[in-house]
Amino acid sequence: MRRPELLIPASSLEVLKIAVMYGADAVYIGGEAFGLRAKAKNFSMEEMKEGIAFAHEHDVKVYITANILAHNSDLEGVREYFEELREIRPDALIISDPGVFAIAKEVCPEIERHVSTQANNTNYGTYRFWYEQGATRVVSARELSLAEIKEIRENIPDDLEIETFIHGAMCISYSGRCLLSNYFTGRDANQGACTHPCRWKYAVVEEKRPGEYLPVYENERGTYIFNSKDLCMIEHIPELMESGIDSFKIEGRMKTALYVATVARTYRKAIDDYKESPELYKKNMPWYLDQISNCTYRQFTTGFFFGKPSDEAQIYDNNTYVKEYTYLGIVGEQNTDGLYRIEQRNKFSVGEAIEVMKPDGSNIVVTVRRIVDEEGNAMESAPHPQQVLYIDLGQPLEMYDILRRKE
Repeated sequence: MRRPELLIPASSLEVLKIAVMYGADAVYIGGEAFGLRAKAKNFSMEEMKEGIAFAHEHDVKVYITANILAHNSDLEGVREYFEELREIRPDALIISDPGVFAIAKEVCPEIERHVSTQANNTNYGTYRFWYEQGATRVVSARELSLAEIKEIRENIPDDLEIETFIHGAMCISYSGRCLLSNYFTGRDANQGACTHPCRWKYAVVEEKRPGEYLPVYENERGTYIFNSKDLCMIEHIPELMESGIDSFKIEGRMKTALYVATVARTYRKAIDDYKESPELYKKNMPWYLDQISNCTYRQFTTGFFFGKPSDEAQIYDNNTYVKEYTYLGIVGEQNTDGLYRIEQRNKFSVGEAIEVMKPDGSNIVVTVRRIVDEEGNAMESAPHPQQVLYIDLGQPLEMYDILRRKE
């Protein structure tokens, strides 16, 4: 049995640090260009440098996405970008385009090259091809079953790694290659600017009856026919561990620190518990299921892992997330008055009961005793997003604890 890596997404330097502290073995991030999440905050070169240093101090790897499907006009910029990345030394680059792959191999051969799921990696012949080009890892297409992944493992070199998504949003299109966004809005999903039209509401119109909207499913005026449930494999760690996968990948490079902490912490404990004892894993299953439902999600599915999904993998009546907790902020350093710094993310008030979420898996209910602003003025509530505040919750806190409120 291979020892799988837990690979966590990060949308910003702050979230990268949370991913590291809450159990990631590796983190994947995007720079300001050539990744597939143009709407994410993404990282400047200086932030990437700081993030890599922080992660390496904690024995965590950092991979940088450069997985657009490049056009001619992109190639010169890609070369310059890789020359800059060569200096800050990430652990790997995640690439889908063969031309971009060739530039990385030439410009920074010392940085490992991983092949993105965007490259449609569905068979062991493809894996062997990329291995011969110098790839050290290939990310499997989401359309593969566990049986197919096992067969790939049996037919590729032992030192070629398999990375597989095990949690997060599912794309309606094949391996994430979608033209809907480009068609409707002019924003190209394969260039990182997807508007997620798969979450929009649609109806059928017969050509000779314009304006007459026919519901595809039993709701009033249309249906969310492209809206997939979210992937969740927390109940299937044994099958994943036995499949030959080297890296368990979490989707979500546009998610909040609360989401990242919740998912990372839950899968970290599930993986570690199973390695210690399958019985311990089974015993703690109610805790995993409770915790994984604490972050936003669209209902859960096992995707393609156990065969092609049925109509039960889609959500037809809405496009909203299930949300059980509101993210309030991350605990920072303690000041000379014994108060803890936070940068507020949602409103909370003095006297309110909130939760402190800790990297070790514990959640502590506390009461907000005091809030002051940067000038030391007492406040009854924290109404302004991203305002720097200092708080007293009645007990000691640690940096990177996360504050949240149950809804």
